[in-house]
Amino acid sequence: MWADDAALDAAERRLDEWEKSLTERAARAKTLSATMRDLTRTAHNADRTVDVTVDSAGLLIDLRLDERIRQQPAAHTARQILETTSAARADLFRQVSDAVTESLGDDASAQAIIDSCRSRFLPDQGSNDARR
Repeated sequence: MWADDAALDAAERRLDEWEKSLTERAARAKTLSATMRDLTRTAHNADRTVDVTVDSAGLLIDLRLDERIRQQPAAHTARQILETTSAARADLFRQVSDAVTESLGDDASAQAIIDSCRSRFLPDQGSNDARR
């Protein structure tokens, strides 16, 4: 099957290199998964009457309202909560993108993860005035 021992050795080296590459990539992916699982982001609105924290899935896990909220209409408060939550998700997306690129580089699988997160965390690229 093999013309000579040199060809067989070269094939074995390529297989070893491929296996090592897969093992290293799996370890980086496992580390990335643990890192992403632990991510949270907190944002507040401009006058700091609304603070929100989102978890690694972009879900609201904490909401703090300053007492000054009582002096404004409920609809305005609701808008502030939504805008501030969007700001926290945008910040989370930046953090996730950086972590993915650092761990996996700039290949197709990294881009697929980033694109998936973009669609979950930034569903509408509308503007808001909330600040981190």
